Amino acid sequence: MSATAPFWLSAFLDFTDHDFERGVVFWAEVTGSRVSAPRGEDLEFATLVPRHGDAVLRVQRLVEGHSGLHLDLHVTDPRAAAARAVDLGAVEVADHGYVVMRSPAGLTFCFVTHHVSRPPTPVAWPGGRSAVDQVCLDVGPASYDAECAFWQELTGFAPTPTVPPDGEFRRLDGPGPLRILLQRLDDDREPGFHLDLSADDRAAEVTRHQRLGATVTAEHPQWTVLTDPTGTTYCVTDRSPVPTVG
Repeated sequence: MSATAPFWLSAFLDFTDHDFERGVVFWAEVTGSRVSAPRGEDLEFATLVPRHGDAVLRVQRLVEGHSGLHLDLHVTDPRAAAARAVDLGAVEVADHGYVVMRSPAGLTFCFVTHHVSRPPTPVAWPGGRSAVDQVCLDVGPASYDAECAFWQELTGFAPTPTVPPDGEFRRLDGPGPLRILLQRLDDDREPGFHLDLSADDRAAEVTRHQRLGATVTAEHPQWTVLTDPTGTTYCVTDRSPVPTVG
């Protein structure tokens, strides 16, 4: 595998100081994870450690900005990966040993070296099993096609056919348990990320999340849109919660 090719994806839940404690507690409960010891110069980072396998979720306490999400791409050589990303249209923001980037549409992501290889197993609940298995990139129509091409070229992940073809979604499947879904928004608002969870029983899973403090904001035939206690949007879907390792 190339030194610049991602071998794993992690999602970073970024919380303001006001949101941090309740956001971390909620997502640890939702995923059945334990929270690692804090790390970083200001103890701003932690990992949501799954019961079995390696982590796909991490958390960060922000000093400014709004709560949200960003993506970590695990590579062998972050500097080489960053140079390649710039050639593809990204912008380098900072180098802290991990390299902070922005995609052509303005989505923040990082290149990191942390080695992981064991997909976490779905967690069993009274209503079935669930797993965080997808990061959705929400992009407006003006940037959508270029952003899809950027992420496919950057990651080398295989595009998976969607129904209907060339509709509002495009999916990229990589070697780790998190896959990428690119969603074309109806308007050119600021782009962003959100998490998707798969569940054996979506209704039961949604009810469990509501008991933990989530709010349902929309229902669709195959997924439910919710916000966590910090106001961060995510979805619970009807997909089977099994690892999607290529």
